[in-house]
Amino acid sequence: MRLNAKQIAAYTGGEFIVSPIDSSDLMTAISWDSREVEPGTLYVALPGERVDGHDFVAQALQAGAAGALVMQPLSEQVLVLAREMGAAIIEVANTQSAITDLAREWRANHLKGRIIGLTGSTGKTTTKNLVRDVLSAKKSVVATLANQNNELGVPRTLLNANPETEAIVVEMGMRGMGQITELCEFVKPHWGVIVNAGEAHIELLGSRENIARAKAELFEALPGATGIAFVNGSDDMADFMVEHARLSERLCTAVCCDGSGNYSVSEDAESWRVSPAVWAEDIEMDDQGRPRFTLCCRGFAEGQASADVCRQEIELGLRGMHNVSNSCQAAAVGLMMGIDLPSIAEALANALPEGGRQEVLKARGGFTIINDAYNANPDSMKASLSMFCAMEVKGARYAVLGDMGELGDFAVACHEGVGAYAAKQPIDLLICVGNLSKHIAEGALSAGMPECKIIHVETISDVLGELDVRLEPGDAVLVKASHSMGLERVAEGLVN
Repeated sequence: MRLNAKQIAAYTGGEFIVSPIDSSDLMTAISWDSREVEPGTLYVALPGERVDGHDFVAQALQAGAAGALVMQPLSEQVLVLAREMGAAIIEVANTQSAITDLAREWRANHLKGRIIGLTGSTGKTTTKNLVRDVLSAKKSVVATLANQNNELGVPRTLLNANPETEAIVVEMGMRGMGQITELCEFVKPHWGVIVNAGEAHIELLGSRENIARAKAELFEALPGATGIAFVNGSDDMADFMVEHARLSERLCTAVCCDGSGNYSVSEDAESWRVSPAVWAEDIEMDDQGRPRFTLCCRGFAEGQASADVCRQEIELGLRGMHNVSNSCQAAAVGLMMGIDLPSIAEALANALPEGGRQEVLKARGGFTIINDAYNANPDSMKASLSMFCAMEVKGARYAVLGDMGELGDFAVACHEGVGAYAAKQPIDLLICVGNLSKHIAEGALSAGMPECKIIHVETISDVLGELDVRLEPGDAVLVKASHSMGLERVAEGLVN
């Protein structure tokens, strides 16, 4: 962003408590963490349950903040400091709402680039990163940082972009119906990517159909005639979401992206799955669980016949069969932005996982840890197990699986389902940690995994104790659970 204090006050409906020395000076970043503040930052004082951002206004000013948004009175000492620093203090009714107001006006009046909204039950952060990497091959891109996809992170993504930014990739999370609609009200995406509609948040929404409706709010928000929806054609809720969002009726383009390896041309020439489309053929896995495949596409080149297919060999840098699907969607977005296939292939090959997501760590003891403990739901659990078992491992495989949250009445069945899936994999020992994970153990046992290969424990210390007496050079350990379980400490303990 590049806004002066007068613009910020006008956009947020704020009043100057302290006016800046030079009202034409631009603020070029926004933060509500005083430790992140650099010269030129707009600091936003957010009240919280444990800490109040108003207590850190002075620290932000000393770090170089050019202004601060506040909603509570400040001490005279802080006001004097602001005058000495030449910074603006702007009072608003609600600082969190002010961030959204600022993003709305910045989006409406200043951003000229393509806004791409992205959501999904599983893999949305990874897919967002792949879209970012593909577009960055030829375009200037701003994308959501890490998984900052909530009511604070989404506006911040828009504010991190500048008028010259050619593409803004906005990851959107949701926990209930209507939340993506609220985000889209100010994001106003031109294009939308729905990675999938799985079982995450089923506790709050009650059914897969309701989850699909909530995700489809992104497609519903796309502008008629010019909107483009990138649909995971292998997701069993794909047709439901396309129809629910009335894409055909609103003359929006639906792009079929199918990474299953089973894509076939529909006999219905009018089907949204025919063109434009991106799909994968001849999928293989290397000994590290990294897919190789032929990326196929049609319907992107101007004047190209719908039957003409272009192909490009792809070798992913990421592990796991599920990343074939994620890559197809990223490639489709790139093709729509005019990125050539060789550049897309290079970007996908160089893509790296974020910390805590299929992060491969080498321990001094000669064994390998796959740290996938950032988050988990039933779909991502199964995908992680599949990736883990596709890797070449010289020694034993140990899977450490913890509780999955936000499953409500479906928790027992979902955990048992993960256990049943694990029982079919070549795992030497399944260690289940946490209260709900006992149902993973029960599911594995019921599905035929020998009892001697299943352990249930309550604490991280218990996990480390079990592994300490077993691990040998050449072994591999997968660590996977919902973030609330804190199983990244297992990975850290094993490495150290």
